[in-house]
Amino acid sequence: MVELIATGALMFTLTSCTVACLESHESNPKLLIPFAVFIIVFVFLIVIVPLSGGHMNPIFTFVAALKGIVTLSRAVLYVVAQCIGSTIGFFVLKSVMEPELAQTYSLGGCAIGDKGQGSSIKPHDALLLEFSCTLLVLFVGITLAFDKKRCKELGFPMVCLVVAASLALAVFLSLTVTGRPGYAGAGLNPARCLGSALLHGGPLWNGHWIFWAGPFLACIIYYSVSISLPRKGLDWVDGEYDILNLAMGFCGTIPNNAVLNDLP
Repeated sequence: MVELIATGALMFTLTSCTVACLESHESNPKLLIPFAVFIIVFVFLIVIVPLSGGHMNPIFTFVAALKGIVTLSRAVLYVVAQCIGSTIGFFVLKSVMEPELAQTYSLGGCAIGDKGQGSSIKPHDALLLEFSCTLLVLFVGITLAFDKKRCKELGFPMVCLVVAASLALAVFLSLTVTGRPGYAGAGLNPARCLGSALLHGGPLWNGHWIFWAGPFLACIIYYSVSISLPRKGLDWVDGEYDILNLAMGFCGTIPNNAVLNDLP
């Protein structure tokens, strides 16, 4: 319930602030969006992390499941709650937003442009950008969040600040390096893209798979690399259900009881 409500509130707040930035009279309103993302995400993390872990994003939940921080059943519940919460958040936003603004900005959803729009970004370019920006967030933010020693040294607020800053940096990069009409930048949250597409439809379904495939591919690559990162100086959060350990245990590479003893 916490993930559902928090994700809905986050989608409503982020999208409202993003549209407000774009509607401002600044010469380059896109530069305001990363600052808004940073402040909003930081505030939400400070409040929600102690309650549910503060995922609010299938990407973070998927990585946590791979690392064994959460069980598969909890991860599925989290992702379902996040998708439902996102849909509710965008429903509230669509109900109160001026229809002209909702049409102009596609309800603030994840878009790569119409199929017939020659100047819109190409699907493979959007996929590469989605993958790269997600990988950036994981390496900068999640690596720190999973390092118990560094978390203790820096403190909880500083860790939330770094994670929020990594998301803001990814948003900044995706908005400034493209400049393609019809492209809304990296989604970085499949639940956000799904909720807006369900409520607004139309062009948001064009290339919608990109906003799922890119982040989840980045999660797999990140996990594959993280298991070979140097352990000196790192004190990882220990996961009882790490997918690699489970697979090795059931394949007989390590004793099965070494894994099964950790299961409830």
